[in-house]
Amino acid sequence: MKILALDTATENCSAALLVDGQLTARERLLERGHAENILAMIDEVLAEAGASLAGVTAIAFGRGPGSFTGVRLAASVTQGLAHGGGVPVVPVSDLAAVAQRVLADDASAQRVLVCNDARMREVYWGCFARSAGNLAAPVGDERVSDPGQVALPAEWSAGPDLRGAGTGFAAYPPLRSALSSMLAEIREVRPRAAEIALLAVPEVIAGRLHGPEEALPVYLRDDVVHPATSGH
Repeated sequence: MKILALDTATENCSAALLVDGQLTARERLLERGHAENILAMIDEVLAEAGASLAGVTAIAFGRGPGSFTGVRLAASVTQGLAHGGGVPVVPVSDLAAVAQRVLADDASAQRVLVCNDARMREVYWGCFARSAGNLAAPVGDERVSDPGQVALPAEWSAGPDLRGAGTGFAAYPPLRSALSSMLAEIREVRPRAAEIALLAVPEVIAGRLHGPEEALPVYLRDDVVHPATSGH
């Protein structure tokens, strides 16, 4: 199995290739210039692994939520590559990718509240729990809201296995203050292609693959007509 993954939803522009459990990855923090960098990163990981685009099993991409232009870029690049290589696609949540980073780094973490800065005084957020396969599984729907509306699932309580992650806690200090007593740790991490590739594995195994035209962004926010306020 060869899964090519890419993500441009946040400042962290990244690409990865997962070949039978072996990961080759590139990432770079960029305020802008994702479009100029992502294709070069993809070429690098393919070349390093001695793989070709036509030889990959699927292309996984961060489908959002994230910056309007960044999520749109990831979807359009994925569509172009998938059409060109005749390869199916797998959309992966960027919030799940953040949760996966925490779960992979810390074996004691079992539950993660992810809050990413959505600009316009809002956060993208979702809750995730470690699955039997050690992957981030959603608990409830992903949402975009005022930071004050972020809430843990009713069945969750504070505990040493509960973590917070994402850029929203630093962007909105009242959010950190309101939830810090519930969370054992808060980590300011961004999504990246490495975790997107890992999260795509069960989708590929289960045959939940999509055609290039289904590489579509997920914004969560209905109002997406102000890209200038959404980041890069």
